Amino acid sequence: MKALFLVGGFGTRLRPITNDLPKPMVPIMGKPLLERNIENLKRHGIRDIVLSMCYQPEKIENYFGDGKKFGVNIKYVTEEVPLGTAGAIKNAQEFLDDTFMVFNADILSDIDYTEMIKFHKDRKALATIAATEVDNPSDYGVIEYDEQGFITGFKEKPKPHESNSRLINAGAYIFEPELLEHIPQGRAVSIERETYPLLLQTGYKMAVYSRCSYWLDLGTPQKYLKVHRDILDGLIQIGECDFTLNKRYISETAKVDPTARIMEPVYIGDGVEIGANAVVGPGTAVCRCAVVGSGATVAGSVVWDNVRIENGAAVENSVLMSNCVVARNSRKYNAVLTKDFDQPMAV
Repeated sequence: MKALFLVGGFGTRLRPITNDLPKPMVPIMGKPLLERNIENLKRHGIRDIVLSMCYQPEKIENYFGDGKKFGVNIKYVTEEVPLGTAGAIKNAQEFLDDTFMVFNADILSDIDYTEMIKFHKDRKALATIAATEVDNPSDYGVIEYDEQGFITGFKEKPKPHESNSRLINAGAYIFEPELLEHIPQGRAVSIERETYPLLLQTGYKMAVYSRCSYWLDLGTPQKYLKVHRDILDGLIQIGECDFTLNKRYISETAKVDPTARIMEPVYIGDGVEIGANAVVGPGTAVCRCAVVGSGATVAGSVVWDNVRIENGAAVENSVLMSNCVVARNSRKYNAVLTKDFDQPMAV
């Protein structure tokens, strides 16, 4: 089975993290989000990948190449202008000649895709939509369904009395190639607002798969911080980072001064250096080759590769992007820092 990732979005809500980086390339515990999701698909036996690109496509293609070094086969298709969700799928039609999966590029979840594929085949549906349950469906568009798990309708931001459903679209889908016949060519098409209602009106079977206990859309800097805290708290396992068993991960190549305090849960990556009397954690990920100086403190933050936090500096609830420097004895709280500037994080 092939998997199509929709990686063309501009990541506007995630700025400034995405000023110079496509959202799928934002690192999660030191690896791009897209790489983490591809690793997950490999565990379910899916190795043929198509990437639909638009924003800064060269940064994605230069990193992944043909996919061989990641153990997968990758093909690319580029949108000259944004085509919307369905339009992007239609644009990749040449690669989609059998049952295929589609993923939004900005989600992280614990959906069992092997089980979801079986569910789809058992239902003999044209489309199966993964869904997750939310506490307040009034903030979303909800999926309404019957006892057999077939979709009966969609309702946008319902008031409490308007729908019994609390399921929302989780950004993962399984489609039969026949669906492509119902998407117009050469223009922007929304799968949620155009394609799905059309399929329901035409009488096609659409199923909803709702077995999902963890799901997060990494749409904002706050949610970017949250996903790292969730990983550290053991709510979701990411690759080598299984914090359900051990609340501390320290690379064998990291150098931690004996007087430094490491407070769990914490992730310390390859080549990291932590100086005397520094305090790192809790709820903190420090990635490859970052340096935490003597007496510095880092809590509740994500520190990217090659960051330098100088002696006596304090960082809390912040994202420090690659190659930035936190000056000696300075304080950074609730901020996103790049190598050129820092910006308060909206609350």
